[in-house]
Amino acid sequence: MQSPVHPQIRALSHWIRKWGKLRSAISCLFIICCFAVVVSIAAGIVSNNQIDWPLVKGSLLFAVVLGPIFIAFIFYLVLHLDAALSYLEDSAHQERLLNESMQDNIRQLNFEIEERKKAFQAKRRAIDELRREIAERKRAQTELDEQALLIRSMVDSSPDLFYYRDETGRFASCNKMFEMIMGKTASELIGRFPAEIFASDSAQSAILTEQKDVSKLRTELILDVEFRKDNGQLLWLEVRKVPFYDKQGRYIGLLGFGRDITSRKLAEQALEKAYQDKGKFIATLSHELRTPLNGIVGLTRRLLQSELDQQQHAWANTIFSSAETLGNIFNDIIDLDKIDRQDLDIVHQTISFSQFVSDIANFAELLCQQKGLAFNLEIKSNIDYYLILDPTRLRQVLWNLINNAVKFTAKGSISLSCDLDTNTPADLKFTITDTGIGIEPEEQSRIFDMYYKAQDGRRMSIVGSGIGLSVSKALVEAMSGSIELTSTVGEGSCFNLQIPTTITTKPQETVVSCPELTILLIEDVPLNADIAIALLEQRGHEVLHAETGEDALALLETEDDLDLVLLDMQLPDMCGADIAKFIRSEAHLKNLPIIVLSANVRKAEQQLAGIKIDGALAKPLNTSKLDNKLAQLFSPSAVKFSQKKTEQIQNKSNEPQILNKHIIADYINSLGKDSVKRSALLFNQLYPGYMNKMLEAAVQHQADELKEVAHKLKGAAATIGLNWVQQQAARLEKEAVNWQGIERQIADFQQKIEQHVAALEAYIEQY
Repeated sequence: MQSPVHPQIRALSHWIRKWGKLRSAISCLFIICCFAVVVSIAAGIVSNNQIDWPLVKGSLLFAVVLGPIFIAFIFYLVLHLDAALSYLEDSAHQERLLNESMQDNIRQLNFEIEERKKAFQAKRRAIDELRREIAERKRAQTELDEQALLIRSMVDSSPDLFYYRDETGRFASCNKMFEMIMGKTASELIGRFPAEIFASDSAQSAILTEQKDVSKLRTELILDVEFRKDNGQLLWLEVRKVPFYDKQGRYIGLLGFGRDITSRKLAEQALEKAYQDKGKFIATLSHELRTPLNGIVGLTRRLLQSELDQQQHAWANTIFSSAETLGNIFNDIIDLDKIDRQDLDIVHQTISFSQFVSDIANFAELLCQQKGLAFNLEIKSNIDYYLILDPTRLRQVLWNLINNAVKFTAKGSISLSCDLDTNTPADLKFTITDTGIGIEPEEQSRIFDMYYKAQDGRRMSIVGSGIGLSVSKALVEAMSGSIELTSTVGEGSCFNLQIPTTITTKPQETVVSCPELTILLIEDVPLNADIAIALLEQRGHEVLHAETGEDALALLETEDDLDLVLLDMQLPDMCGADIAKFIRSEAHLKNLPIIVLSANVRKAEQQLAGIKIDGALAKPLNTSKLDNKLAQLFSPSAVKFSQKKTEQIQNKSNEPQILNKHIIADYINSLGKDSVKRSALLFNQLYPGYMNKMLEAAVQHQADELKEVAHKLKGAAATIGLNWVQQQAARLEKEAVNWQGIERQIADFQQKIEQHVAALEAYIEQY
């Protein structure tokens, strides 16, 4: 707190400085002198009641003498006190300023300390984070190294070979198996071209493919490669080559994988040999069985041409139908894998339904009579219709079911019920009922399985292979039908058969004339030869017969007026293919027509691959097929008639031919509507992908890619009968690409495909 004296001293000092020391001293001296005079006067008056002038003079003198000293002392003291006060005030002010500055500095220092603490803490956190990141990276690197080592160990320990080639074709990596197969270490392979290491004809080069060939494919390539090791051991490798491309479509490398498939190849070869052996056995067996069958067919045909009463004619006709059906069954026996693939051929024909039912009834009645069973035929509708179906397959199914019914019925009756639903589409229903032993409920679900025989103890004594019902079901499904079973143990069984069909009119028989021919028949079985000669001579042809290949060659060399050769494939001294080769090698015989006779037409055509033949007929000979074949070869009117019928079928509708209805109908009749629907659905799912690839190829102006996709689309469209789509895809595939407007064309093409797919689905539904 400031002292009250300080202002007075400051004021006095201020006055002294303002007036000057001299003037201030004179003024002070005057005041002192006045004060001394006044005091002395007052003292004299007080003491003496009068003025004491000596006292006054003495006081004045004293004031004059001592006043300046006193004033000087007071001035000195005041000025120094003022200076000291000023200094103290300045010091206090400076101290305040210093304190304020120090406080500001302290605050700034404290702030900086806090900031440094925070920075230090942040630094520590960053260091800790960096340490953790370094630790994580070390751990990740360790794990990556371990995984790389594991993957490398797995790749090296894999029994499959692996290699990688860069975009230049040089080896970039491989595994131990590849080193072992190639006979080179990785250091000898990596960085080098295959041509620098292996000769073009070496066993190792067969595993490698030049990358320019693979890169053009733009898809993986799978090859089965035969590789013989240095020790002579033969290996089969399945080599898969996968080209890699970057986002710009640039080829960047090739991955190759190889797997040892030697055991599989050996198994396939063994299986193929087994199939060949089985085929040879079945073909030989069928050939031997056909010898008496040909006699049955031929003699029955001649018997039908003789004078018989109505019942005898019906019996003979049943024998003839049975023999023909048995011949067709032999064709299936020769090619058993068709049953495994459910790929049985369905051949639709126009038949008289009443005659068909009569043949089935005659067969069933004969079977029942042999066992003393009653046979009942129930016809629930008018059967005086002509139907389009496969009579051989349907007859085979019905005979199998009737034969099973008789086999498992000791007494009672067998009933056959037939019903024809004439609505569109027509539906044919058969019911075969017996009073036999029946089938256990748990056995009914497996009764149609291949080689399955009921294990109930009552059927074990019945001889059978267990394939009859399975084959019957396969045939029914191939005809787009269904078969169901209901059975009660001890009361009998009932099989319900339903087959779709088409009602048509009686076929108009077209008689085609054929000129008289000189025919060389090469057949080693006398009975077959007699029947064939009788059929041909009945039609006015002259027949020369050769029983052996040697006799046939002699006749071919000596006879100059031969018009046709009927060639059996199995002869005692040579194969029919050798005779066909001889005929085509001789200048004067190379244009001589050859028709092959064989129990296995498909196998015969395979044996004659590369040799020109003019047709093939199955044995026993079918007269109508024989007449048609001769007419096609030697009667122009027959050819014109056939062409005219084909044109009528193709032009029977004025609608644009966007669908190949003939193919679609054939597929529906053969595979069933559901299967064709699935194919149409699959195409509907696939074609957008094809269109996208075509559009992408059009944008990038890749003509080869565009044509490749168009080729795939063409094949897919042809498979399901999209005629117009197939034609347009074929045009895109073959013609030069005009890039101007191609994207718009593809977009319009896709819209058309959508319309045609909808038309296809509607046609399948309405069929």
